[in-house]
Amino acid sequence: MPSVYLSPSTQEFNPYAGGGNEEEYMNLIADEMLPYLEANGIQVIRNIPEMTAASSITASNAGEYDLHLSLHSNASPEGQEGTQRGSLVFYYPGSANGRRAAELIAENLRRIYPLPQLVQALPTTTLGEVVRTRAPAVLIEFAYHDNPDDAAWIRNNVSAIAENVAQSLAQYFGIPFLSPARPLPALVDTEGSYLNIRSRPSLSAPVVAQAYDGAYLTVLNRWNSWYLVRFGCLTGYASSDYITLL
Repeated sequence: MPSVYLSPSTQEFNPYAGGGNEEEYMNLIADEMLPYLEANGIQVIRNIPEMTAASSITASNAGEYDLHLSLHSNASPEGQEGTQRGSLVFYYPGSANGRRAAELIAENLRRIYPLPQLVQALPTTTLGEVVRTRAPAVLIEFAYHDNPDDAAWIRNNVSAIAENVAQSLAQYFGIPFLSPARPLPALVDTEGSYLNIRSRPSLSAPVVAQAYDGAYLTVLNRWNSWYLVRFGCLTGYASSDYITLL
């Protein structure tokens, strides 16, 4: 299943109009994203507020991730404080996957940002978390935190923003978007054969694991006739016809 290095801003010194700061609200969005990512089988490693952009890049590059996702808010240039609005999604111009992810995220953000014409996916060669990461990378500047209307939009829509970005990630990885559900214990019931666990809910998807008849696993979610399951340390999709809930 896909993996993401999630890097919410560690810039607590960037104040929001009306209260709060960039680190606080980006971490709140990340908090709200985690249940959605788990519900969709997307594995996540996340930075912590004590880190910096540089140490987040180092940590990301030390692993094998399918996407590096940075969560930020923006600020107008000095002398123009509070005058700008918009949502910008940055990618490295040499990365086809980074661009595809950025364009999907921007497309979906237009559904919830109050001025959709100001949502753009843009190339950059200057932002470290886009340029210096091994994995395809996207950096989202959700809105301008020095603009009272933009700051209020982030503050009042943390959950909606988190769900929206999680939906974009599921779309990017080619898996159905599922809402969080209560995990359930289950048993493989194949009458002697192995149960194939696949990377996506399709018989043509690669097999990532095989569970023996009678094996215990955890059902995380359901999509049509497929269960999203955790078997040991692996997560994938398996036919519900061969699984008995306990």
